Amino acid sequence: MRFVLPFLTAGALFAQRQTFDVRMMLSLSRVSEPALSPNGKQVAFTVQTVDIEKNIKPKQIYVVAVSGGAPIQLTRDGTDNERPRWSPSSELIYFISDRGGSSQIWVMDNAGGHARQITHLSTEAGGLLVSPDGKKLVFESSVYPECGADDNCNKDKIDAEAKNKVKARIYTSLLYRHWTTWETNRRQHLLVVDADGSNVKDLTPGPHDVPPFSLGGPDDYAISMDSLEVAFTMNADPDPATSTNSDIYTVPITGGEIHKITIGLGADNSPLYSPDGKMLAWRSQMRAGYESDRWRLMVLDRTSGKTTNLSESLDRWVGSMTWLPDSERLVFTSEDRGRTGVQMIPASGGGARSIISGASTLDDVQFTPDGDTMIYTQQSGSMPVEIFKATAGSGAVALTHFNDLAIQNSTVRPLEEMWVDGIQTFIVKPPDFSPAKKYPVLFLIHGGPQGAWGETWSYRWNPQVFASAGYLIVMPNPRGSTGYGQKFIDDINGDWGGKVYDDIMAVADQIEKLPYADADRMAAAGGSFGGYMIDWILGHTTRFKALVTHSGVYDLRSMAGETEELWFPKWEFNGMPWDNPEMYAKWSPSFFANDFKTPTLVLHGELDYRVPVGQGMQLFTALQMQKVPSKIVLFPDEGHWISKPQNSVLWYGQFLEWVGEWLKKP
Repeated sequence: MRFVLPFLTAGALFAQRQTFDVRMMLSLSRVSEPALSPNGKQVAFTVQTVDIEKNIKPKQIYVVAVSGGAPIQLTRDGTDNERPRWSPSSELIYFISDRGGSSQIWVMDNAGGHARQITHLSTEAGGLLVSPDGKKLVFESSVYPECGADDNCNKDKIDAEAKNKVKARIYTSLLYRHWTTWETNRRQHLLVVDADGSNVKDLTPGPHDVPPFSLGGPDDYAISMDSLEVAFTMNADPDPATSTNSDIYTVPITGGEIHKITIGLGADNSPLYSPDGKMLAWRSQMRAGYESDRWRLMVLDRTSGKTTNLSESLDRWVGSMTWLPDSERLVFTSEDRGRTGVQMIPASGGGARSIISGASTLDDVQFTPDGDTMIYTQQSGSMPVEIFKATAGSGAVALTHFNDLAIQNSTVRPLEEMWVDGIQTFIVKPPDFSPAKKYPVLFLIHGGPQGAWGETWSYRWNPQVFASAGYLIVMPNPRGSTGYGQKFIDDINGDWGGKVYDDIMAVADQIEKLPYADADRMAAAGGSFGGYMIDWILGHTTRFKALVTHSGVYDLRSMAGETEELWFPKWEFNGMPWDNPEMYAKWSPSFFANDFKTPTLVLHGELDYRVPVGQGMQLFTALQMQKVPSKIVLFPDEGHWISKPQNSVLWYGQFLEWVGEWLKKP
């Protein structure tokens, strides 16, 4: 079955236009975390809003009926209410809230009343799951391994550390900092507690973080349908800084002996039990040390022990997944050429088939108990996330409409696309576009490098904000991008400044030929690997009049010595700098500083441990020493991503001010 997805018409979109600037973008409601009730009648979800003046992003829990109607807000206390999970009866909603001053598990009735706190842990709680029988709650908590679930022990150590005047950090192994935080003596473990808040136990004792660090995606732990077992992901490698080898393990929900399920050399994660409890599915990568290997869908028959690779014939990544109620089929999301649809595959093996697709990105798929109605989230390059339902024979219907009016009355435009020598490129045209006019051009280079532009909505690097400022936005997906097959992805390995640069230049050549593109007023910007590519462009062409690099990799040798996840440079450059100095020199933008000429804005967060701030500072030093017009903007309280509301306003403002100055936009 294929459902026709609704889209706004151009006439409605531009009837009453308001410029879609950063403040309008931040005024939108951010819908996420949908959870379908066991009886299939309601969806609980969260809505995050932004308060620029207070510099906060409060999040509250809502419910909406599957049959339709206006959503109802259930929580109002606290600034962070998240992770709603239903009781088996559908009468209670458990959730995580900071309303008591720390992140703890709470419960309320399905109308939002009679809220009460379940946990009171000094180590706090997150990542909540409710067992199918409703008797147990599984959650994450950052504990001292020697204390485990003993909260008195944990509290004493927390208090002692807070009182200690010495703040020195001492390490004897790598991965001593990660993303935006330094490693401490605590580890994230999975804990279990009775539904009444009693009998807390540590399910994953030991020195490892469970689950491993992740920037999103499916849960890395699950409870069996008989409520007797928990499957979870753990990387037990003695050198986690150089290993992607996470595996699936199981443990009794009451605690006890841990069993290893997978034996692959790559990453195995996202375990998910079938509704009948007979099978366990997960996602798997085969190649060791390669975080961008193809994600495959695996299924284990828990009785026979047989493991089946269901998606080997599919040359695309398996994203999130869920079982159908009959336990005979799974559905999963998969990115393809800038769009993410939903596919269905038999659990016994066989071909996958698309069941819903379109110019959009779908996720968070869940089914009502009868299997007839699918609940999911949908977004696109011109529409923020909303919750939808689809029923065979009735098509897709939006259950939430938080941002419809704002988008319809704004200058947001649908994404368009073009292909240049096999390279897909998305384009956003400025408001009131006329093919008879010429517009300044802004290239956006995505990060990853194994990432992609497409029909997704983002509050960072939002192309609609840039287009609404009067630019023709060009977003190429060069080799190394996801959604075009694994060989396309692998083409960037050991070739950072090669094929990718050639692809971007080919797209630029084609864009310059468009009658409405001003070839004399082109700029380029990118973040992370996109920032690397801007730094590379800086030393290899002067066709752009201005450049913006955010958290960009500038010097590959020092980057390898400062970053935290060392499996990444080891894979991409065939070893560390002392193993392969020629490759590091060949592809390092710092070796081409003598050729820097283009005015460049450097943006960087000082808490960025993925691409440490020294990369941006080294680049700025080179630009200044070369007398190239340049500016650096540092964010002491941000990491790789700029997320705080007021910082976001400043980031977009500095970005557009710099590009506007050098392109001398009318």
